[in-house]
Amino acid sequence: QVQLVESGGGLVQTGDSLRLSCAASGRRFVHYALGWFRQAPGKEREFVAVVSWSGASTFYADAVKGRFTITRDNAKNTVYLQMNSLSPEDTAVYYCAAREAGLGPVMKEYGYWGQGTQVTVSS
Repeated sequence: QVQLVESGGGLVQTGDSLRLSCAASGRRFVHYALGWFRQAPGKEREFVAVVSWSGASTFYADAVKGRFTITRDNAKNTVYLQMNSLSPEDTAVYYCAAREAGLGPVMKEYGYWGQGTQVTVSS
C-alpha cells in the first residue's frame, strides 16, 4: 500500500518554473515506479512523466519533453517534477501516481493516486 500527497502547485506566469513534490508513505515505496499525470479543465487526464524505482529510467510525454524533469529521492520517499518554461497550456491539476512494475503512460496501470495539486499558468 502506498499513500501519495502532492504539494508545490500554485499560480505562476508564462515562462516561470515550478517544482512539484509528492511525498509517499508505505514500506514498499522503493519498489514502485512513480509518475505524474495532469488534467486540464474539460479534458481527460493525461500522462506527463514517470521514473523507475531506482531513478535510472525516465519517460516523458512529448508535450513536456525538454521542459519537465522527474526525479525521486528514495531516502526522503519523495518524487519531484521540475517544470520549466511553463505556458498556459500546462495549466491543470497535477496528480502523482504509483505503479508496481514497468514504465509507461497507461493510466489504468497505476494503482495508487494522490489528490492532486493545482498549477495555473497565466499569460
